[in-house]
Amino acid sequence: MLTFLKAQASSLTATLVDYLTTWVCLKFLGFGVIAGSATGTVVGGCVNFYMGRRWVFNSVDKNIKGQALKYIMVWLGNLLIVTSGVYLLTHFFRIDAMISKILVSGLIGTVYNYVMQKQFIFTQ
Repeated sequence: MLTFLKAQASSLTATLVDYLTTWVCLKFLGFGVIAGSATGTVVGGCVNFYMGRRWVFNSVDKNIKGQALKYIMVWLGNLLIVTSGVYLLTHFFRIDAMISKILVSGLIGTVYNYVMQKQFIFTQ
């Protein structure tokens, strides 16, 4: 249970970094929706990997290259799913980009990321 709670705290931290980065890209740097969302996802992913490896799963004694490769594979799936979801919600349903990002990444973080990190990336 403690690992799950730590994973949720790590995910929340990475998500806040992701959202803040996306917001800055959209509102201040002039990025389009796709580029802004993708940039936020990249930065948040880096934060999540670091926290997952060091704090959540205490997996620093494992091969970082192998973990990083697995994380990138899972993260690319996350990037594709989240960015596609944001695109669909903003372009077809006319939902605000930030609200779309919150909805899609919240769902994917709960049903995809935790399971993949625990079972595939940072295996004990």
